[in-house]
Amino acid sequence: MTNRSRSSSSSEGELRLPRPPGLLRRYWARHPLFADILVVVVCLLVSTIPVIATPILPEGIGTNSREWQSVLPALSVVVVLGCLALLIRRRHPLIVLAASCVVSLAYMFAPAPINGPLLLVATYTVAVHVGSRAALIGAGTVMTVLTGAGLVLIATDLSSTTVVWGSLVNEGLNAVIGGLIGANVGSRARYVKALIDHSQRLVVERDQQAQLAASTERERIARELHDIVAHSLTVMVALAEGVAASNDAERTRPGVEAIAATGREALKDMRATLGILRDADAAPLAPLARDTTTETVASARAAGFDTRLVVSGDPADLDSRTQLAVSRIVQESVTNVLRHASAATRIDVAIQHDPDGVSVTVTDDGLPTSASEHTAGFGLRGLRERVGLAGGSITAGPRRPHGWSVAARIPRQESTS
Repeated sequence: MTNRSRSSSSSEGELRLPRPPGLLRRYWARHPLFADILVVVVCLLVSTIPVIATPILPEGIGTNSREWQSVLPALSVVVVLGCLALLIRRRHPLIVLAASCVVSLAYMFAPAPINGPLLLVATYTVAVHVGSRAALIGAGTVMTVLTGAGLVLIATDLSSTTVVWGSLVNEGLNAVIGGLIGANVGSRARYVKALIDHSQRLVVERDQQAQLAASTERERIARELHDIVAHSLTVMVALAEGVAASNDAERTRPGVEAIAATGREALKDMRATLGILRDADAAPLAPLARDTTTETVASARAAGFDTRLVVSGDPADLDSRTQLAVSRIVQESVTNVLRHASAATRIDVAIQHDPDGVSVTVTDDGLPTSASEHTAGFGLRGLRERVGLAGGSITAGPRRPHGWSVAARIPRQESTS
């Protein structure tokens, strides 16, 4: 396939934008009042010259000047007022169309067939500023009125057949020409306006989508940083307190080593998160999508808690999003026990793998505490957001007679590996 054929085929589905306006059209658009005044002047010249010149034409071309003397003043006033009405044609196009109809009726009282461009301009204006349908209805109404009035004038001998039919033919042509030109110009103007409105909506939607994407990314980063920093620092503080409470260097060595290991893991996770921020092509959460449940349980044991982990079912083919959610649920729940559970000594972690999903339960035996101490921070809120993104549900609350429980259910999804 040649480059020309490829370019032509690719442009078939694109919008065909109109050509940009030329110098004259841009000037008209910037100076509407001057344009209307110029139109009024042209219409006055074209309309009044026949009214003034016809009575003084030689015999056989014009008509008896005495016949003109009776209609010339009134006809001149009507024509001038009708042309001046063009000054309001943009705001009141239908009024201008009605005025042009009155002027056309006045032409029928003249002794000789004369006409002007007023109906052409009025029909054009209605088609541009109101619509093609309105111009069609308006022109049809005007021609119907003129035809009816002309028949009445012929029947009552107030006008001749030549004048009436000449006026009807000329005004009919004016209405058709003005309507066709106005429909073309109006359709183009409305098409350009629709394109501009569509472009503005696209810009607004693009900005909104960018804001939503940025907000979602901020929330995701906040969850990751909270999970990494809060858990690691909590474990390190608990281990440091245990080390500080003992004077035996040999007994505190495992605690010190656990503090160093926890710090190294936190540093590695922080580097992975920052790597995602720096690399725009990196898959979100890919470097952190690993099972840290065993590490979390080990850190709680090192901090002095009797922590038990029970995993049942087949964890094979667990997708990375669900695996990450399970790890974070266990991590955040254990962190809350270390931080908030007063006099807690035991933590039970149960993970049940079913064919249709994963159930996670984390309980402790701490003393009763108010729910606000657990839910006021960002941890549980971040868990709800994470579990919600995975399509699951989570509940957290006090146990009886004492302790706290976190239970989550996440449906199994197709593996992304």
